[in-house]
Amino acid sequence: MIRAHATPEENADAGRRVAVRVPLPVGADYTYGVPEGWELPPGTVVKVPVGGRELWGAVWAGAEGDATPASKLKFIAEVAPTPPLSPALRKFVDWVAEYTLSAPGAVLRMVLSVPAALEPVTGPSGVVRADAWPAGVRRTPARQRLWAILESREPMSVAEAARLADVGDAAVRGLLGEGGLVSAALPPPEIFAAPDADAACPVLGPEQDAAAAVLKRGIGAGFAVTLLDGVTGSGKTEVYFEAVAEVLRQGGQALVLVPEIALTAQWLERFRARFGVAPAVWHSGLTPAQRRDTWRAVAQGEAKVLIGARSALFLPFAALGLIVVDEEHEQAFKQEDGVLYHGRDMAVVRGSIEAIPVVLASATPSLETLANARAGRYATVVLPRRHGGAEMPTVDLVDLRKTPPETGDRGRNWLAPPLVAAIGETLEKGEQVLLYLNRRGYAPLTLCRACGHRMQCPQCTAWLVEHRDGGRKRLQCHHCGHAERMPDVCPSCGAEDSFVACGPGVERIAEEVAARFPEARRLILASDQFSGPGGAAAALDSIAAREVDVIVGTQMVAKGHHFPGLTLVGVVDADVGLAGGDLRAAERTFQLLHQVAGRAGRGDLHGRVMMQTYDPAQPVIAALAKGDRDAFVAAEQTGRKALGLPPFGRLAAVIVAAKDDAQAAAIARDLARAFPKAEGLRLYGPAPAILSRLRGWSRHRLLVSAPRDVRLQPLLRSWLAGVAIPRAARVRIDIDPYSFL
Repeated sequence: MIRAHATPEENADAGRRVAVRVPLPVGADYTYGVPEGWELPPGTVVKVPVGGRELWGAVWAGAEGDATPASKLKFIAEVAPTPPLSPALRKFVDWVAEYTLSAPGAVLRMVLSVPAALEPVTGPSGVVRADAWPAGVRRTPARQRLWAILESREPMSVAEAARLADVGDAAVRGLLGEGGLVSAALPPPEIFAAPDADAACPVLGPEQDAAAAVLKRGIGAGFAVTLLDGVTGSGKTEVYFEAVAEVLRQGGQALVLVPEIALTAQWLERFRARFGVAPAVWHSGLTPAQRRDTWRAVAQGEAKVLIGARSALFLPFAALGLIVVDEEHEQAFKQEDGVLYHGRDMAVVRGSIEAIPVVLASATPSLETLANARAGRYATVVLPRRHGGAEMPTVDLVDLRKTPPETGDRGRNWLAPPLVAAIGETLEKGEQVLLYLNRRGYAPLTLCRACGHRMQCPQCTAWLVEHRDGGRKRLQCHHCGHAERMPDVCPSCGAEDSFVACGPGVERIAEEVAARFPEARRLILASDQFSGPGGAAAALDSIAAREVDVIVGTQMVAKGHHFPGLTLVGVVDADVGLAGGDLRAAERTFQLLHQVAGRAGRGDLHGRVMMQTYDPAQPVIAALAKGDRDAFVAAEQTGRKALGLPPFGRLAAVIVAAKDDAQAAAIARDLARAFPKAEGLRLYGPAPAILSRLRGWSRHRLLVSAPRDVRLQPLLRSWLAGVAIPRAARVRIDIDPYSFL
């Protein structure tokens, strides 16, 4: 049924009822009447009246026992021209809602994220000839040619019919108007060509071939999780491509999740070279029409392979046969707004429900994934060497206490003499340099040298980051987006021209490079430098084409790029990620710096990494210098296990937000007083959040810790239900938190 509306007469006679879930943050499904003669199995996508509007929802179950009086019962208005949501997808929605303590309707909204895809399909219109020549219509040579051209009675566009008959479009429309031709729907254009599993089979090395064989054997064999653990440059992508190829041979669909869709240009080229066509993509930068077409193609099984951000996990695949989570360790897989979930973990859950294999790929697997692998819950495939004989880069530490940066004509510099010398040597050889600093903008802090006033966001407890675009100075908050022009006078003391930039961002490092190496072609690679995936792709293409000599970048540069001409990586501040109270700070710093270092020497040329640090003996830095991942992981796991922290324990964050700080603090205290007493259960806080004010909301946090075998969700639900929360306040639960801001 493509489109149907219930009349009042049909409604009056209808006796069946169904429970419909709507994409709103509500906890209950709504009961609706089913018009007589309509068949609506569970999963059917329907349009229903909600309040004063109509929304698309999904039939979730029958509701024959519902006691709503017939006079108050509302009826389903329309059925979408899409396949019903599968039982596995509906079970996945229920599971995510239960695990994250989210409203089921809020989770469904991620599935029905493109309402335009649910509307009746209106494809292009063409013409066919009528059953017989209409009486009284004049036959001309042009019309006779048209009649002959359309003899097959296959629909043809007006332009194509006119071209083949050698007439004008007006002649076709004229005969259409007189009844000699009739309108007919044209077949929809093919948007997603099917990838060819055997288009260009690569020559794999022995280790790659063995790893690919393991993954291929898992296709069609049910649920299993495999960790593809390979050093940077070992060819992990080519290995899991072989698993994708096997899915295609068996007629299924494959989903590849990536942490940063804007940086997949090289991945897409490799896919096209392997399979002959581009895959479908899914991310927030698609146009509404692209989102509509992609959603439909996934639901109808036409999009055979899709690469996407974490939200792609909630698409209604018709025949999902494999999920790959590339760079599974990345924090970007954690959703921090709306429904709070981790894409990697939910990928494993969907794989389990769908009874299909899941591949987690990384050169620096997360401690959670390593713990599951070592416990036997996940299988492991290891690629210990780089593909094609390339060697891992050497890593040297630059002790900033012994060789600090020199002061230059423009003031303080940030590159120490050993790194400056290495940059010069690399450029002289015609090779490329990457300088890494995970700070956007020009400087992370701007203050008045006269009174010490610091420029702070009016909505957040965060310093404004200084940016310099074409000589213009502006200040921006990287948490809420607030931006303003650099003031001419200090708002605190009125001093003129008294502001000074404190600390470096990538723009400041690029400025220093320009002063030291004026002939070098430079490029800043940071998320705020590009308006979308197209700009980022163009920048990466210019690097690959050797049109750039020095890249200055943030963590964007660590996402699996392959630049054969890049031989020197300089880490400007290896210590920057280790500050603060984040329990994953050491792990995240190790992963990020290891991935950045892995950009060097991926071609025929040997690579070198230089890390500037004030503490070479720090365990993370020392492990990176030695290339000893196992030693770092073992030490980190020992510390976590002793404290009962993930992956050896469970955490849940409770974030209280209110416009008034006193109200937020009071609610947090009420929650703390009502916290249940149970063995192994601990409460930390309440305390003001690190970002105690965010987007105008005052925030307090509580942290719940429990042993791994304790199910936190029932405890949390019961606890929060016993505390009255004012309507003007917000309380959010973050199961398995990754951010502690």
